[in-house]
Amino acid sequence: MVPPTSLFAQVFKIVDRTAFERIVREHEGEKHAKGFSCWDQFVSMLFCQMGSAHSLREICGGLRTALGKITHLGLTQAPTKSTLAYANSKRPWQIHQKLFTTYFPNVSY
Repeated sequence: MVPPTSLFAQVFKIVDRTAFERIVREHEGEKHAKGFSCWDQFVSMLFCQMGSAHSLREICGGLRTALGKITHLGLTQAPTKSTLAYANSKRPWQIHQKLFTTYFPNVSY
């Protein structure tokens, strides 16, 4: 019997990690990153979206409780609220736009 895979993990199977890294390099997303990568931010924000979180506190708390289940995605620790807020305000949003237009071209935004 095949073990079930969570919806969260299934979404990450769609995204090619090397293509994501290429997009990050194009937009210089890691330029001033110190320990919290664009991939960590992407995992956190997708967790937020899929979990219907409404605040940074909900995102960080949810990631802290689910960390053992999502370490296979490359997240080694849950971000703090200030780290996530800083990344959301300073990183180029074009990274995520390019990523979603690459993988979901037929979706209207």
